[in-house]
Amino acid sequence: MYSYTFADYKDFWGNSIVAYTQDELKQQVAKAAVEYVKEGIIGVGTGSTANYFIEELAKVKGRIEGAVASSEATAQRLRNHGIKVYDMNDVDSLDIYVDGADEITSAMHMLKGGGGALTREKIVAAVAKTFICICDESKYVSVLGKFPLPVEVLPMARSQVARALVKMGGRPVLRDFTTDNGNVILDVHDLTITDPVKTEAEINQIVGVVTNGLFAARPANILLLATADGVKTVTKK
Repeated sequence: MYSYTFADYKDFWGNSIVAYTQDELKQQVAKAAVEYVKEGIIGVGTGSTANYFIEELAKVKGRIEGAVASSEATAQRLRNHGIKVYDMNDVDSLDIYVDGADEITSAMHMLKGGGGALTREKIVAAVAKTFICICDESKYVSVLGKFPLPVEVLPMARSQVARALVKMGGRPVLRDFTTDNGNVILDVHDLTITDPVKTEAEINQIVGVVTNGLFAARPANILLLATADGVKTVTKK
């Protein structure tokens, strides 16, 4: 996982530059995302940035009817804040889905799944009218693949899928983790993903794969990017 701190320093003219930790940037972007919350039922993602969003959402929970969670951990966190959690099967559509990303490009293609909730995240994202990605600028990249690509796999197919991923040029590593769906995750290193839509489809065609962490067929609509200069809004072209 990426981790960094903006150092406290002065510019060429001697003016002080404000320093932010990564956690402070996540808090900033979470506050910005709450401005998009209006009413009804919303989708909420999984991970450290999404957790900050839940903290901010709790302050305005009276605006909404409830939420759909992309993981059991998120569902419990929402309930702890008094926010009603709905089953995805009971919801026809969601106006917004708010979640983070491990990497995202200017084309709004994302690599997700560092928290292990990629399959449920894809399901919630598929139902949402607007996908709002929230992250700090360390996650904004030109090409996906420096962060290992998570692939959720049926346990009995682990070795077979791993061999297929090696043929694609990847180096799969079994994560010591079981998903909410009872499956395993292979984290695929050494991939340079220049065509995310194509790669997403190819990996999903491997027998035994549940899904992979590329969100390219359904990219983000809005990116709220926390930077040292404030939160920047990027929209899908």
